[in-house]
Amino acid sequence: YSYRGPHRYFLTFCTHDRVCAFIDAAVVAVTLLQFRRTCGQEGFDLLTYCLMPDHARLLVEGMTESSDLQRFAKLSKQRSGAQHALSIGGPLWQEGFHDRILRVEEDTRVVARYILENPVRAGLATDARDYPFSGSGRWTTDGLPEGGRYTG
Repeated sequence: YSYRGPHRYFLTFCTHDRVCAFIDAAVVAVTLLQFRRTCGQEGFDLLTYCLMPDHARLLVEGMTESSDLQRFAKLSKQRSGAQHALSIGGPLWQEGFHDRILRVEEDTRVVARYILENPVRAGLATDARDYPFSGSGRWTTDGLPEGGRYTG
């Protein structure tokens, strides 16, 4: 698969040694800034995100024919990792990442809800709206379908 073009992807980036880096609001803010910056520069839309203590989940969509997911993932991790090394010290990310390409017929909103509800499933929040390190530039949690099953 070429990983280029206007496709939607569900990504998971794990922290180095599964360290709980994303319990610090400042680390989350810097990381999100680099994700958003890279989205803008690489032709992606950050549809939904959730930074759990030891991993980040992103739902992104390529907006042009030249949108390159592998480049986006590499640069996002490089930039956020460099910022982390400068401010905190040490590596931020494990090598590689997990990806799932969404099929054309899949409801993107079901995947978005799955990502936003990650903290609830992990016992970090009782309501997805209460978790401070997740969000969506496109939908509110209330605007996402209830009961949709994502088994990714």
